[in-house]
Amino acid sequence: QLQLVESGGGLVQPGGSLRLSCAASGSTFDRYAIGWFRQAPGKGREGVSCIPSVGGNTNYADSVKDRFTISRDNAKNTTYLHMNSLKPEDTAIYYCAAEGAGGGWCSLTLNLWPYWGQGTQVTVSS
Repeated sequence: QLQLVESGGGLVQPGGSLRLSCAASGSTFDRYAIGWFRQAPGKGREGVSCIPSVGGNTNYADSVKDRFTISRDNAKNTTYLHMNSLKPEDTAIYYCAAEGAGGGWCSLTLNLWPYWGQGTQVTVSS
């Protein structure tokens, strides 16, 4: 059973940066696409970015394009979300998720992701 643990959240001022990490254990990491999702207070969970198990066809929500970058280090069983130029509207709990369908692409559709971490809080405020 794949297990995911997020870290790296915290309080940051607008315009600042954070790097979130998602550490995986319990299964073969490089077989899984990894996604980042977020849920702001009073709102539904939404897709932020994902990276497939193979290849470089990453996917980003329009709201974070050119500000966030997803990457993975299969040797460390870890995926990263580099967040730059943060805005107050980026405030949310950030979750990583995994799906093992394979292929060189990934989708941010929520119900395609069976494995989830517990989340890490990101607060953007002055």
